[in-house]
Amino acid sequence: MTKRRLKLGANLNGVGNSISFWRHPDIPINASVNLDFYKKQARKAEEGKFDLLFIADGLFINEKSNPHFLNRFEPLTLLSVLAGATSNIGLVATLSTSYSEPFTVARQFASLDQISGGRSGWNVVTSPLEGSALNFGKGEHPNHALRYEIAEEHLNVVKGLWDSWEDDAFVGDKENGVFFDPSKLHTLNHKGNHFSVQGPLNVARSKQGYPVIFQAGSSESGKDLAAKSADAVYTGHETFEEAREFYRDVKARAVAYGRQAEDILIFPGIGPIVGRTAEEAEQKYQEIAGLVSIDHALNYLGRYFDHYDFSKFPLDEPFPEIGDVGSNSFRSTTDKIKQQAREEGLTLRQVALRASTPRTSFIGTPDQIADQIQEWFEGEAADGFNIRTVVPNGLADFVDLVVPVLQERGLFRTEYEHETLRENLGLEIPRNRYTLERVN
Repeated sequence: MTKRRLKLGANLNGVGNSISFWRHPDIPINASVNLDFYKKQARKAEEGKFDLLFIADGLFINEKSNPHFLNRFEPLTLLSVLAGATSNIGLVATLSTSYSEPFTVARQFASLDQISGGRSGWNVVTSPLEGSALNFGKGEHPNHALRYEIAEEHLNVVKGLWDSWEDDAFVGDKENGVFFDPSKLHTLNHKGNHFSVQGPLNVARSKQGYPVIFQAGSSESGKDLAAKSADAVYTGHETFEEAREFYRDVKARAVAYGRQAEDILIFPGIGPIVGRTAEEAEQKYQEIAGLVSIDHALNYLGRYFDHYDFSKFPLDEPFPEIGDVGSNSFRSTTDKIKQQAREEGLTLRQVALRASTPRTSFIGTPDQIADQIQEWFEGEAADGFNIRTVVPNGLADFVDLVVPVLQERGLFRTEYEHETLRENLGLEIPRNRYTLERVN
């Protein structure tokens, strides 16, 4: 058996996924729309032999949104540029199934896959914010269950379109004037509850077959969709025990759907803060935490609850009872926030500050952080990690200080093994469904 190897992704997000990150003197004010900034981060991650870059996205903003959300690149456009600035690292973009058409999605990701030589991936999301509906003229935002029903059909249609062309369909026989073999072009003719798509797609498959499918929901519906259809799952857990429970749950669901446990990879998101000493790491955290005002923290917290206004409640009394607010947005996150507030007796101020500047458990020296990563990986709480930058130069610190420790321990690669993202992740290249029918 091939030895199991740790996987790493780098979450690139300009001026940061926080209210105050942009205020730090080391962060360019235009980082979220600065190509040179993104190229530098991408090349640093590739220097560290990371498996992939990840670009998150959203479709609705207001005056209370994070600074990064207010002015940022569309992910597929950005990753098309980064494909030319890198050679080996994977390129994963978030795109909503609730507010996009399957044909367009299939074409965009197939194009990025061809441009990058088989390095693209799609993070399938369902758009949690209700305000998204206002930007697309589709009326009411679908409820949580309906969004996942739409997502499942959407993803199946996209995969069907990706199989429009068998891998050897384009003959290119100039002498006899045969550009392609018509018997290896296939029309999907899908008619479902939510989509009607004829096909075929006007882009061929890349050498990795399909772009790698990521999924980022941790609700019951999200875990079920991932278990059926995803190659990898982004998730967020604060403790080893929570992460291991999620890991076992999703793997078991995948097996129940007739897959192998190793067919789906689990990527918890972590924001490591590395210092050459524990004191230096703590100082880096305090610098960022000190930039957050309580008003901004309340705005940040409110976004998870569909931009709910928490400012009307007393700050230093217990976190308010708000019923089902948030259940149709970031459900797993809001459920967790309310549960922790209740169990730990937290005030609104404490909840807001914790949410806006979460204190990562992955903080300390390179060896201490490598120890935790090793524990989660070997304890089957993770197959890899999505590394978020929560302090300035956080990615560079991780690459320069932690990656060498992981390599010395034999946990992480020293060179890329393959050309495609799918192969570097240890995932099989899917056969074209029509080729399989022909063979069988």
